[in-house]
Amino acid sequence: MGMAETFFKELCEAFLTITDNNEMENFLRDLCTPTEIAALSERWHVCRLLHRDELSYREIHRLTGVSLVTIGRVARFLRTDSHGGYHALLRKFEDGTLSPDIKNRNWQ
Repeated sequence: MGMAETFFKELCEAFLTITDNNEMENFLRDLCTPTEIAALSERWHVCRLLHRDELSYREIHRLTGVSLVTIGRVARFLRTDSHGGYHALLRKFEDGTLSPDIKNRNWQ
C-alpha cells in the first residue's frame, strides 16, 4: 500500500470518529478549501437529484449550475463504476437511518 492510500485510510478512520454535525462541519472546513467543499457539496446534491430519476442532466444543470461533466461523473459512479459509497448513504436517507431533520430537508 502506497503512502497516499495509507493517508486516505487514516482520513477515513478520522471521519469515523466524528460524532455530530457541528464536529463534521468544523473538520471539513479545516480540512478543505471553500472550493473543495463546494465541489463535494455539489456532487452530493447531484447524486440526490439523479437518484430521484426525475430530471435530465440538462435540467439538473439548469437547476443547480453544476457542469454537465460533473453531473455525468456522478451519474457514472452511481450507475456503473460505483464503489458503493453513494448507494450506501442514499439507502440511509431512504430507510430512516438518518434523523428526520436531515432526511426531510429540501434538496433542490
